[in-house]
Amino acid sequence: MDSGLQELADRIVRYATDSGAQYVDARAEQKEKKSTLIENGEVEHVKTSTDSGIGIRLANGGMWSFCSITNPNSFEQIKESVDNILRNSSHYEKKGINLYPNSIKKIKIDYPVLKKPELEELIKIGFECNKIISDTPRIIKSVINPWYSINSKYFVNSEGSEILQNFTDVVVDMVATAHESGITQSVNITEGGRGGIEQVIDKNKIQKSAQEISLKASELIHAKPVKEEKATVVMNPDFVSLLTHEILGHPSEADRVLGKEMAWAGGAWWKGKIGERIGSEELNVFDDPTIKESLGWYYFDDEGVKTKKTTLVENGILKNHMHNRETAKIFNVPSSGNMRATNYRFIPLIRMACTCIGNGNWNVEEMIKEVKNGYLISNMKIPSIDMKRYNWSISCQYAQKIENGEITDLLRDVIVMGIAPEFFESIDACGNDFTVRPITNCGKGDPMQSMIMGNGGPSIRGTATVKSVI
Repeated sequence: MDSGLQELADRIVRYATDSGAQYVDARAEQKEKKSTLIENGEVEHVKTSTDSGIGIRLANGGMWSFCSITNPNSFEQIKESVDNILRNSSHYEKKGINLYPNSIKKIKIDYPVLKKPELEELIKIGFECNKIISDTPRIIKSVINPWYSINSKYFVNSEGSEILQNFTDVVVDMVATAHESGITQSVNITEGGRGGIEQVIDKNKIQKSAQEISLKASELIHAKPVKEEKATVVMNPDFVSLLTHEILGHPSEADRVLGKEMAWAGGAWWKGKIGERIGSEELNVFDDPTIKESLGWYYFDDEGVKTKKTTLVENGILKNHMHNRETAKIFNVPSSGNMRATNYRFIPLIRMACTCIGNGNWNVEEMIKEVKNGYLISNMKIPSIDMKRYNWSISCQYAQKIENGEITDLLRDVIVMGIAPEFFESIDACGNDFTVRPITNCGKGDPMQSMIMGNGGPSIRGTATVKSVI
C-alpha cells in the first residue's frame, strides 16, 4: 500500500469526524491485474491494469452517504467531496445510525503466496491447456483466460480501527466448444483461488480440468436430450455450489431479508422464518470467510469486522442470516462480517463470502447405487430465479441417466427446476466429497457490483424436475 494513499485515508477520517460526522470510514485500495486471452492457439491480447483510490462512507443526519476518488492527488480534493456530503446531510433531522458494537483493530495481514504469479508462466499454462483442448476430436474452439491480481486494502474508521490486508488472486477461465453434424456444445470451468500460482498448478489441476471439459464437450455432440420428468437427482459439487449461491446464499443476506435490496431478484423466501424448518435434517448450510485459499477468504470485512464461520441452516432449521453492523443491530446479533464492496468505487453491501452446504457421510457411489430412476447432474451453467428465490431453475453443463443404480446415457441441454422448500425438504443424502468452487461474477446492487467469492458443498441427493431445452 502506498503510504501517501494510506495517510490520506487517515486524514480524511479525522477531518470528517472533527467536522461533526456521526461515523466515517475510508477504504484505500490499490490493485494491479494482469491477464491474457488465448483463443485457438493464438494470443488475442495481454492486458495490464492498475487502479487505486479511496472510498469514503459517512453517516450523518440519520443517513448514509458515500463518495469515492480515483488516484487522489491532494487532501483538498477529498476534503471538497466530504464537505459537500456534510453540507447536504445537514438539512436532515439529526438521527443516529444504529450499529452493532465492534472491537477496535490495528493490524496488518499478508495472505500467503507460495509461488508468486508471473504473466509469462500464465501464458505458458494457457498454451498447454489450449493444446489439450484443441487436440480433442470435434473441438472447434478453445478459449483460455488466465489472470492474476495483486491487491492491497486499507480500512480506517472513526472508532479507531486501522486494518491493512494484502492478498493475491489467481484464476483461469476455460471454455471448450465442440461441433459436428449441426450440433454445437460448450463446456466451461473456472479454477483458482486466493494465493499464488500454486492455486492452479498444484497436482496438475488446470491441465486435468482442460482435459475433462474438452472430452465432455466432444462427447456431448452424441448425447441425448431428456423428456421432462420429476425424478431423483444427484447433483455434483460444482452444480451444488451455484444452487447454494442462488437459493441459499442470496436470501440469507439480511438486507434482502428486510426487503431493502429488491433489485435483481433481491428478496428472500424465508423472511421471518428464523427457528423454523426450511429443509430436511440432512441440510446444513454455512458461510465461512475463513476458508483458506478460497476466493471468499478474508479476515476483516469492509466495516472492519473480524470474520468467522456463520451457521445459516442446521439440520434443516433456519438459524441465522448474513449481517452488516446495521442489520445486526436490528436482529440483535453480532455482525457476521459480510459487508463488502467490489472496490473503493462502491459502497459496501452484505455479500456472501464462501457459502456452502455442509459435508455429509455418504459415499457418492452409494448415493447413486440406491437410485432406481434418476439423473446425475453435473456442473453449473445458468440460473433463473423469481424475486424471492422461491421458484428456481438452473441449467447444468451435462447430465447422465441413472437406471437401477447404474450411470447410463449422457444427456445434453438439461435444466433442473424446483420449488425451494420442497426441494430442500427432499434432500435425503449428502456426500463426503465437499468441494469449494471459485465464483468470479456474482452481481448485486444498483449500480451493479460484481464480486468474487467461493461457494461449495458435497454431492447431494433430492427430487427435482429435469428436462432438456433445445
